[in-house]
Amino acid sequence: MDRRKFLKTSALGGSAAAATTLAAPAYAQGKRTLTMVTSWGRGLAGVFDSAQRCADSITTMSDGDLNVEIKAAGELVGAFEVFDAVSSGQADMYHAADYYFVGQHPGYAFFTAVPFGMTAQELVNWYYHAGGMELHDELGEIFGLKSFLAGNTGAQAGGWYSKEINSPEDFNGLKFRMPGLGGKALGKLGASVQNIPGSEVYQALSSGAIDGTEWIGPWADEKAGFQEITKTYYTAGFHEPGAGLSLATNREVYDSLSAAQQKIIEIAAAECHQWNLAQFLANNGAALARLQAGGVKVMEFPDSVWDAFGAASQEVLDENMGDELFKRIHDSAMTSMAESSAWNNLSSGVYTAQRDRVRG
Repeated sequence: MDRRKFLKTSALGGSAAAATTLAAPAYAQGKRTLTMVTSWGRGLAGVFDSAQRCADSITTMSDGDLNVEIKAAGELVGAFEVFDAVSSGQADMYHAADYYFVGQHPGYAFFTAVPFGMTAQELVNWYYHAGGMELHDELGEIFGLKSFLAGNTGAQAGGWYSKEINSPEDFNGLKFRMPGLGGKALGKLGASVQNIPGSEVYQALSSGAIDGTEWIGPWADEKAGFQEITKTYYTAGFHEPGAGLSLATNREVYDSLSAAQQKIIEIAAAECHQWNLAQFLANNGAALARLQAGGVKVMEFPDSVWDAFGAASQEVLDENMGDELFKRIHDSAMTSMAESSAWNNLSSGVYTAQRDRVRG
């Protein structure tokens, strides 16, 4: 698939190429402004913070030679339009969750999260030491992008519901917001799945346009205000056990940078991943306590629902195995996950269980 060639011949691609040509003299002066579009509403807890940190780090580490100008969702393009904007050259880089773009290629799901997939630690194990980064790069090459992991929410909650979920049948006809392959799995259970930008979820839930939503976890969910609408909250979800965020740069823009500037983007993204993961995990515990004090009922799905999640998730994965690149990404990720999990279960898994038992 030569998407780059296709986009260059489109109206958008042609105008973007012309704009790049006109801007070339400014590049020679050594200072350059890069426009970052994001999938996040301005100030959206955690996720916009991650985009802002990436932008600020690149600007600071380059001593201003690369000045990253950040645009929130809707300020230049819509939340789900950032991929095409950067791929075509309308914008220079995006910050988003790559599973929003499974319509471009289902393999993108693995660089955010797939149902019953990797934790945040397992994700970076695969990404940096077992071929994940190289596969992200191979996928990006198709679409004219250079991508890096650049944020992580940690394990996401099962979500907010207008009613309790006691069996798989309770999903039949339920209007629920969930992106990515997890959303496709819920669809297998009869849910009417919506993919709504984060900044629009509160209104959709409060108006009854949806019956429930997943977002991130206690801290970000509290900031979003979902507890004002419903008090039924499932804290463990199947869909995003360690959701990565991505920073992607138009590949021609990236290739035009110096080696030092390219390394700055790579390191800024990696640092942002760890900083952002810690941000979410440092805030979730206290936020959950506040939610519970405010009357939120913390729930767990019964085993029958987990079993249904598992069967539906496997069906969704199997449906994509005919795509050679998807299968290679899947097999690489699952092999790495199994190897990481084998040691983790025998080491830190046992330790934390015993620590909590001993300390009460």
